[in-house]
Amino acid sequence: MANVLAIETSCDETAVAIVNNRQVRSSIIASQISVHQQYGGVVPEVASRQHLETINEAIAQALEQAELDWSKIDGIAATCAPGLVGALLVGLTAAKTLAIVYNKPFLGVHHLEGHICATYLSEPTLDPPFLSLLVSGGHTSLIYVKDCGMYETLGETRDDAAGEAFDKVARLLNLGYPGGPVIDKLAQEGDPHAFALPEGRVSLPGGGFHRYDGSFSGLKTAVLRLVQQLEKEGKQVPVADVAASFQATVAKALTKRAIACALDHGLNTIAVGGGVAANSGLRKHLQAAASKHNLRVLFPPLKFCTDNAAMIACAASDHLSRGHVSQLTLGVESRLSLSQVMKLYER
Repeated sequence: MANVLAIETSCDETAVAIVNNRQVRSSIIASQISVHQQYGGVVPEVASRQHLETINEAIAQALEQAELDWSKIDGIAATCAPGLVGALLVGLTAAKTLAIVYNKPFLGVHHLEGHICATYLSEPTLDPPFLSLLVSGGHTSLIYVKDCGMYETLGETRDDAAGEAFDKVARLLNLGYPGGPVIDKLAQEGDPHAFALPEGRVSLPGGGFHRYDGSFSGLKTAVLRLVQQLEKEGKQVPVADVAASFQATVAKALTKRAIACALDHGLNTIAVGGGVAANSGLRKHLQAAASKHNLRVLFPPLKFCTDNAAMIACAASDHLSRGHVSQLTLGVESRLSLSQVMKLYER
């Protein structure tokens, strides 16, 4: 089987990995969290400069960790969409240059397809069809995975992504950035039933509510109003209880939609991907609900929930095994629908 080296620089992690037949040979992740914390979020220009400073060393470390040289690499891939344009360009340019220098096939990979494939790293025998619940800082979607490169989005958030909501609520509670890990930790100490918060249902034109689409903007606003009301009354904000109630509401909303979607489409497996897949509340809630319906729920290892290059290499490996390669003229795109994945491999 092929050894694929992949580069992931779509946001604030400089990552390089080598994967062979869904087995990780090496995985290097240089996080920029400490750099961006002072700004309360990712600054695109800063992220791009950090990638430039880090990428060469990350590539060298990935080869050393895998104990391979360039003669043993069969394909070179990079995330090309979606993401921060400047950051994407760093990884894509590096991958193209290496492909030319070492005469290797080049593959541009869709970032979300990488998150879908992250589950393969711990479940190498998993094959479509299955339902992917993709929950990250920028995306929250229910995706019908039909085959490699064949995806249908069945539901999504109409506004804030789940991870974005975690970051904004953490900011409201003065917990810093990123919000997901700190809220998850605090939630362990709080009462998830302390405050009733809205799940964020989406109304249908003819009445009723959408079974798969959701909204987190209203939930975020509800937390804001709750905090403001408590402060107005001169009460101390029970941060742990607010965090626990918020997290439980998000987990409940995501679980309800994922279970309904899987059952409606006859899919017995739900594979969860993205940074919020690391959330302990979502893991417990979804696993418990799925077991009642005899559904299998799969989560990637925690280290492959957030952005990493192993998932990108895994996606590229699947495409390469089917003869899919990208043109060296391929560019980056800040937005690209999953339904357009195969355009990345047009000859």
